[in-house]
Amino acid sequence: MPGTIFKNFKPREGWKVIETIEMHTCGEPLRIFISGLPEIKGDTILEMRRHFRENHDFIRRATMFEPRGHADMYGAVITPPVSEGSAFGTFFMHNEGYSTMCGHAVIALGRLAAESGMVETTNGKAELIIDAPPGRIRCVVTMRGDRAESVSFRNIPSFLLYSDRLIDVPGIGKIRFDVAYGGAFYAFVNAEDIGVKLEGNDIHRLIDYGRRIKRAVAEEYPITHPFEDDLGFLYGTIFTGDSYDKGHWSRNVCIFADGEVDRSPTGSGLSARAALHYAKGELLRGEKVTIESILGTTMDLEIVEVAEWGGYTAVIPEVTGTSSFTGSNRIWIDPDDELAGGFLIR
Repeated sequence: MPGTIFKNFKPREGWKVIETIEMHTCGEPLRIFISGLPEIKGDTILEMRRHFRENHDFIRRATMFEPRGHADMYGAVITPPVSEGSAFGTFFMHNEGYSTMCGHAVIALGRLAAESGMVETTNGKAELIIDAPPGRIRCVVTMRGDRAESVSFRNIPSFLLYSDRLIDVPGIGKIRFDVAYGGAFYAFVNAEDIGVKLEGNDIHRLIDYGRRIKRAVAEEYPITHPFEDDLGFLYGTIFTGDSYDKGHWSRNVCIFADGEVDRSPTGSGLSARAALHYAKGELLRGEKVTIESILGTTMDLEIVEVAEWGGYTAVIPEVTGTSSFTGSNRIWIDPDDELAGGFLIR
């Protein structure tokens, strides 16, 4: 059979070979790099992320962009742990650059860690700490035998930065928005107020409006993290609205990076929503709600603590979701390929 012959083909000398595990959380893809990356230097996750960005960004573009990826691809680099008791570290990448936090990736990595045997399971629970750009993320994986049923993570302190502000957005008009932080900063806009629908049929307008709002807010309002300059930028726009399933609390769609559409409810975005709704008296500590994505997939959200942090009244959100394995990959990068660095056509 021809297929048997083709299986014998091997990458040529000088080609870069990168191995990955492929997963998704609530529909949002995750490409996890497990071998083939160069040494990544740094004593903290932010230092490692900076070193990778300044010295190896070619790999991000080659693996996130077409023809190996696509405009909405997302990746996680695994690093050694940088704090005592952590299982490992990670930082995240996408079509525009590097994220400060990613809940859907944490959920997938939690499942991978539990099912690969990296962490032990006791009484049906596997617990681990992941070092991420904004800090230590605590995860609990609920197991059924050797299979993860769900992953919950307690995020870093999340807070409301701007509330009920008005801005004139070119091509849209005057809109009302909030900005909150859940490991990344997001601008929140009510979808009904600007006439967009939280469904796939309206995706082009969601992308267009999300980009315009992000740009306008970032240009007019300072986005400052209380401790780390590298975390202080507006990551995306989240449109919120009524749920399509009446048993759920809400639906939202996140447009992040350079017009990427999150297929999941967005774990860091839900963390920011927890802070926003707590500040407005719309979500109480200990109240658990379910929020839908553009696909109708869901994550659960609960505020488990409230604390003063960095000059803000912050909440500690717990987000719960599920993930799935979709395969493994051996990526080849031929240095003689004129498109080795990738390209994007949306």
